[in-house]
Amino acid sequence: MKNILYVSLFMLFILLAGCNTGSDATAQSDKVDGDFKAHFIDVGQGDSTLFTVEDEGEETVILFDTGDWQGDEVVPYLEAQGISAIDLVIISHPDADHIGQLSKVLDQFAVDEVWMSGNESTSNTYQTAMEKILSKDVGYHEPRTGEEYELGPVELEVLYPDDISGEVNEESVSVRLAYEQISFVLTGDAGVEEEKEMMESSSLQSTFLHLGHHGSNTSTDPAFVDAVQPQTAIYSAGEDNSYGHPSPEVIDLLNDKNIEWYGTDVDGTIVITTDGKSYSIETEMDSEMSEANPDDEQNGAEEEAIQDGPDNSSAAEEETNEDSCIDLNRASKEDLTAIIHIGEERAAQIIDERPFDSLEEIEKINGLGPSRIADIESEGYICGF
Repeated sequence: MKNILYVSLFMLFILLAGCNTGSDATAQSDKVDGDFKAHFIDVGQGDSTLFTVEDEGEETVILFDTGDWQGDEVVPYLEAQGISAIDLVIISHPDADHIGQLSKVLDQFAVDEVWMSGNESTSNTYQTAMEKILSKDVGYHEPRTGEEYELGPVELEVLYPDDISGEVNEESVSVRLAYEQISFVLTGDAGVEEEKEMMESSSLQSTFLHLGHHGSNTSTDPAFVDAVQPQTAIYSAGEDNSYGHPSPEVIDLLNDKNIEWYGTDVDGTIVITTDGKSYSIETEMDSEMSEANPDDEQNGAEEEAIQDGPDNSSAAEEETNEDSCIDLNRASKEDLTAIIHIGEERAAQIIDERPFDSLEEIEKINGLGPSRIADIESEGYICGF
């Protein structure tokens, strides 16, 4: 009887040890030679993430968002990675800093399918992209909460939206992407209320969290972070951007929770390599592989750089205001309201509808007819055309 008990206890010990090993296997390593890579591409003040994996001689390629309409980074970056075809392009929402270079991607690569939320935009960038999807006979799908897919060895779960009502940012297509034991959550520009809905309908725990809305405090609710339990957080933002992204409040939250973080504004393109169990991270700004547990001094230096961002951007905004120059395609909501006839509501509409190729195109904004546009032009604040 005692022998049976000893054997049982020994087997229990082995099982528990095996469980601990499996958990530890997702820890960051100095260098991993894996078949799966996630590239958080530096596209300035925009989003674009490339996922690639080799499995039994077949390559699976997924692209989540395509950068800003005024940029030209995505196609050259994909070409440099040897990409010739893309299985799936996911556009979180039709704002020009997320769908911006989709037309160029469709022109350059064979794309099997495109996912969008179904929310529309009157911008030229969106309209041109939709025309390309139709003319090239690319598959099109509007995913909804709870849908699950497999692309090669990659598992995809749709976290949001359940349906749409025209709230473009809030109803961003959000997904959890998993490769064996390594997983990613990406939520576009979804806000804290939408994050709470995701928590109610899905199991979110993942290795990596791509911070919503470029690290803005309109996203990244503390409870959502607790639900994801990421080992590492990543945000995409432009250096010295005028929006103050990422929010110091969000960075403080990550630091308080001892979550390692990276941002394209300070690190450039960020590449994660994994074999499905362990992973390593390499950044454009630091060719050395990141240590498993970066010391407080390094994280503090990065935090200081982030917190300096809003101050620098504020100075840039003051300089812009002193020069009486406001770029409709770049200005913040606050700066737009400085223009004659533009209140908060019209500023929000301008942000939703941009980019504009000419001042006359803002006639699509409610209440801005030719006479008011003439007033805006005569004021002399507008630049960028």
